[in-house]
Amino acid sequence: MNIIESTLARIKPVSPELLQQAQNRLDNKTKPLGSLGRLEEFARRIVAISGNPDPDISKKVVFTFAGDHGVTEEGVSLFPREVTPQMVLNFLSGGAGVNVLARHVGADVRVVDVGVDYDFAGVAGLIHKKVARGTKNLAKGPAMTREEMVAALAVGIELADQCRAEGVGLVGTGEMGIGNTTPSSAIIAAISGKTVAEVTHRGTGIGDAALVNKIRVIEQGLKLNNPDPADPLDVLAKVGGLEIAAIAGLVLGCAANSIPVVIDGFISTAGALIASELHPNVREYIFAAHESVEIGHSFMLERIGVEPILDLQFRLGEGTGAALAMTLIEAGVKVLKEMATFEQAGVAKE
Repeated sequence: MNIIESTLARIKPVSPELLQQAQNRLDNKTKPLGSLGRLEEFARRIVAISGNPDPDISKKVVFTFAGDHGVTEEGVSLFPREVTPQMVLNFLSGGAGVNVLARHVGADVRVVDVGVDYDFAGVAGLIHKKVARGTKNLAKGPAMTREEMVAALAVGIELADQCRAEGVGLVGTGEMGIGNTTPSSAIIAAISGKTVAEVTHRGTGIGDAALVNKIRVIEQGLKLNNPDPADPLDVLAKVGGLEIAAIAGLVLGCAANSIPVVIDGFISTAGALIASELHPNVREYIFAAHESVEIGHSFMLERIGVEPILDLQFRLGEGTGAALAMTLIEAGVKVLKEMATFEQAGVAKE
């Protein structure tokens, strides 16, 4: 049994009994029934996912996975791929958007090189897990070999296992990789059957002509590689990305370890989509941080069956939305644990 199969075998449905017990506790707090809306949903889901009626999610980690993409040679992005390693160094120095927002919410940022076309040897603070120096150009052949795809998945799974050992209560996903909205659009088009034009947007802010080219490139890649929509790993290997595969592995690993996972935007959700296609119970462990302005994102969220927490017109990635959403999830848990009951407060319930 390989690491993917063994991880899938560990994923169980969350407990409906714990969901109900948590809701019963919330219903006895000093408030009208259901009046804290989705905060109550977050609290009861955290209880059920963790298996703990008194959950502790104070230890929060956002993983930002970095990888390059061969498809950038087709002119699908506004920025050159050299920006990927530059941004990795920015993450490590604490200067990126995800660093600022993670500090704001009290989360650690862990930066993982899973596929950057750059030699980071000796760089401190980076989690060195490079599988390859970027993917191949999906417009000319498969993005990854099967072995590379499995290795990248394993990176995410192993990091989730490590979180369990460390007592991390809440995990967030993030990414960095110039060109990575292109494989993300390819993944949702392949799995959903939507046209490429329906699920492809401007990424870093490309103009009209570049968008037409991006759609053409994805259509070419899908036609050439012919990924099997019934086999998510085939889709991932043929038109995905190394950081997307690592995110898929992290989501699978979190589900296997009963750790709630907050997915960021379009690219992170592409990884979560692969994970949720591999096992029907994975979606129960996922919190969708926000809805991106990338037009394919809503189709991904709908396919997985999760409702976004925020809508802030984000399109940065990195884990920025995941970090912010963590505060609301934690707020729900604090309501469960800290808010007085009617009896404690001496307030009449009816």
